[in-house]
Amino acid sequence: MSTTSGSAEAASKNEYVLPKVWKQEGANGGKWSGINRPTAGARHEQELPRGKHPLQLYSMGTPNGVKVTILLEELLEAGVKEAEYDAFYINIGEGEQFGSGFVTLNPNSKIPALLDTTTNTRMFESGSILLQLSEKFNNTFCPPELRSEVLNWLFWQMGAAPYLGGGFGHFYHYAPYKMKYPIDRFTMEIKRQLDVLERQLAENNKTYLLGDDYTLADIAIYPWYGTLVLGKGYPDADVFLNAKEEYPNVVRWAQHVAGRPAVIRGSMVNKRWGEEHEQLEERHDAADFDENLSKL
Repeated sequence: MSTTSGSAEAASKNEYVLPKVWKQEGANGGKWSGINRPTAGARHEQELPRGKHPLQLYSMGTPNGVKVTILLEELLEAGVKEAEYDAFYINIGEGEQFGSGFVTLNPNSKIPALLDTTTNTRMFESGSILLQLSEKFNNTFCPPELRSEVLNWLFWQMGAAPYLGGGFGHFYHYAPYKMKYPIDRFTMEIKRQLDVLERQLAENNKTYLLGDDYTLADIAIYPWYGTLVLGKGYPDADVFLNAKEEYPNVVRWAQHVAGRPAVIRGSMVNKRWGEEHEQLEERHDAADFDENLSKL
């Protein structure tokens, strides 16, 4: 088939004809079209605020952000006083992640980013932050005897979640219109991933991913897959994926994790959406949760 006839056939199917060299042509639609660009680096000068605690978190209460606030609250719940932190809201919808101060912490301009002022160490990428905080505080939630398995599942989550967020979530919820092929493609993959978790949790009726021990694996996976099957993620996605019927062990695990006091608190931080008692734009002290918790 000639190039001309191939292009004509593609046009008749309303297909996208690939240019020889891709160039951005205006906004591509969808919720994030106003901030998406194919370039990195700071777009404006913006100094980050600084709080009173050794750990300074700059984030938003998306699944990747919630991973870190859950871990910090779990560390505090476990009596690790040195894990006290200030959490500042970064509005990614308004492009605040492209401010010069934030880009200094994370050149990839993605939340979360954390500064450890005791060592002047920056941390970015949520999985890296979880691991570094665990190691800083005596390998809490990543005990040496489980380290290999914890890392297996932590890196599984980091590799798998882009299919859930950038793939399924984007085309199911954020894209400017519904497209059957990508929705089918990513739904197939997300259901396979949920089946991976279902089989792991069904084995010996595990309480947590690795048995009786609550670890970084649970903390990393819950904000993505736990909230998904509980109907707290993309609207009605739990029904669309038939979660309760096909993944009962994932649902059971998610409900158990969701009831942990530190998870309840951590899930509130850096949020401006949801029910009023679920929103805590900034966190600087344990007392910041009091009003929210009183409404549960």
